[in-house]
Amino acid sequence: MKRISKRPLASGAALLPLVLLFNCQIAGAADPLPRAAPAKLGFSAEGLARIDRFYADEIAKDRVPGAVVAIARDGKLAYYKAIGYQDKAAGTPLKTDAIFQLASMTKVLTVVTALTLYEEGRLPLKSTLATYYPQFSSMQVGTIDSAGAIKTEPAKQPIFVQDLMRHTTGLTYGARGNTPIHKLYPPGSSGAAFAMSGPEFMDAMAKLPLLYHPGTTWDYGFSIDALGMVVEKITGKSLGGASGERVWSKLGMKDTAFSVPAEKRARMAQPLAVDPTSGKPQNIRGLREEVKFDCGGGCAFSTAADYIRFGQMLANGGSLNGVRVLSPKTVRLMTSDHLGKDIKNNVAGTEAGRAGYGFGLGVAVRTEPGVAATNGSVGDYSWNGANGTIFWVDPKEKLVVVVMAVSPGDIRKYYREQIAALVYGAMER
Repeated sequence: MKRISKRPLASGAALLPLVLLFNCQIAGAADPLPRAAPAKLGFSAEGLARIDRFYADEIAKDRVPGAVVAIARDGKLAYYKAIGYQDKAAGTPLKTDAIFQLASMTKVLTVVTALTLYEEGRLPLKSTLATYYPQFSSMQVGTIDSAGAIKTEPAKQPIFVQDLMRHTTGLTYGARGNTPIHKLYPPGSSGAAFAMSGPEFMDAMAKLPLLYHPGTTWDYGFSIDALGMVVEKITGKSLGGASGERVWSKLGMKDTAFSVPAEKRARMAQPLAVDPTSGKPQNIRGLREEVKFDCGGGCAFSTAADYIRFGQMLANGGSLNGVRVLSPKTVRLMTSDHLGKDIKNNVAGTEAGRAGYGFGLGVAVRTEPGVAATNGSVGDYSWNGANGTIFWVDPKEKLVVVVMAVSPGDIRKYYREQIAALVYGAMER
């Protein structure tokens, strides 16, 4: 992996300023869950200290500006700290209440909001997308002939809501491939939301050829953005408004939204100016500009505190502090594999650590031990964000982990494997 900095590995006295910075930022915000001594939760204090040293070293090498790490087990915080910088160029220390652009970790929030409508009988999984947006009633599937031209044929079945939630619609991201079909699509969720309003987005998607027949192949794309628009159609509210009412307010997620108000913008975490693996300038457009609609696939903002409460709700079977968001059976449905043997599973194509995973409703679900390079348990479920955020729940270990960081390049995949190694490596039971 290419390194920008040629400084030696930071250690000893070189790490001391970062460790001091780290320690002084622990109390940047009120604890989102009760704390407990690591030993009582089955963690080694020495093992957890390796997380401090790992991030301090990475920050010293200019590979990541900072990270807020929250680890909960049995519903209590074993570790909740911030290390490094909110804005390294400005020298602004990172606090635990820093606000991060979630990118695709937005998708899990959107699916949970949609599932609240499912529980009310207002959004059957086998209802069609065309029920809510009739322009999707005659979808075409594209194929590429020997001359490289696109030919189309009618879709063999409609797009169902279940397809939206599990990425089996055939709607793709333009940045996920180089075929002529990919080139017709916007590169990703936020890119589409900067360019179009919600209704314009749905009209545009309905006119494009699908990459696959619905219900046949897992392919990462605009499925959950379309799901968010279905939520808007059913509720008559923006996706942020519906999510706030149905999920975020119930969980005390006071800093989660699709836009950051002026009084909170000083808390937004910033990327390094240069991608440490490519050496190219990097930035996150969503930190500077407003989107034109609440894109359910990638446009929300949140904090580690808010997201660990959301994850703990799921780990608890749908409730937190006596407030219920989903039923336990719905959470089990969401976090079970929905691909089975008949749907082509391309989940591992998103990153090497996804080998051995299927996909549920909005989350990847580990279906077998081993195979994946990332530590965990059968039944753990997760999804991450392209800007560097990480989230998973391990029901077997009663574990919830959230990492908020700004590392939008390929290096983010390295951190996903490493944080799992550090967390599970710190366990003593």
